[in-house]
Amino acid sequence: MKLVFDRPRSMRDKPMHFCPGCSHGIVHRLVAEAVDALGLRERTVAVAPVGCAVFMYEYMDFDVTEAPHGRSPAVATGIKRSRPDLFVFTYQGDGDIGAIGLAEIISAANRGENFSVVFVNNTVYGMTGGQMAPTTLLGQRTTTTPRGREAKTEGHPLRMAELISGLEAPYYVARVAVDSPAHIARARKAILRAFQIQVEEKGFSFVEVLGACPLNWGLSPTEAIKRVQEELIPYYPLEVFKDKSGAE
Repeated sequence: MKLVFDRPRSMRDKPMHFCPGCSHGIVHRLVAEAVDALGLRERTVAVAPVGCAVFMYEYMDFDVTEAPHGRSPAVATGIKRSRPDLFVFTYQGDGDIGAIGLAEIISAANRGENFSVVFVNNTVYGMTGGQMAPTTLLGQRTTTTPRGREAKTEGHPLRMAELISGLEAPYYVARVAVDSPAHIARARKAILRAFQIQVEEKGFSFVEVLGACPLNWGLSPTEAIKRVQEELIPYYPLEVFKDKSGAE
């Protein structure tokens, strides 16, 4: 019998701890597929910070180093500059990249550092109890906004892909989602594209992935996917915001 679907070589054969309906497992697989497709496993170093992203080292069959909360871009910069032969990417969540780590990601992007960023946006602090994140939508209830986020007191949600793409140096910036087979296919293409850009030494690449957090949203996995489609995507449109090569 012909094998048509299997675990990527860059993923370990072990159960994941992520909650039912969480999107991190899908994104992990897409990352592993891209690493395999480009033959990068033996020289890859991922940098994962505090949050749900931190357990990447449990599931990936390549080197993963932890970073203090928000500091993954700074750690990745140090690794890539000292070992330019390595393939380096950060894997970050919205609380990490948009709050305590905002200065680090903006600075790295503005310098055009030659590493890649995979940013999973589920609009909430997932690991630490469901607090409001910089990307939490207006009206969304969290443990720190029990009546819903208000622009007057908490400000507006950050659109990170648009923010990064407005800088001069970044080479590739895209936003994708993993709510449907068609969107997963687009996400696979975007992550592969971002990684290829680093391999070609063209500079900084950034892929934002809209994901679901059913537990902290108080929804079933099916309801959470519907929320991504009906609430997240309208506010966070899916598109390639910047590609200096002009490729689609």
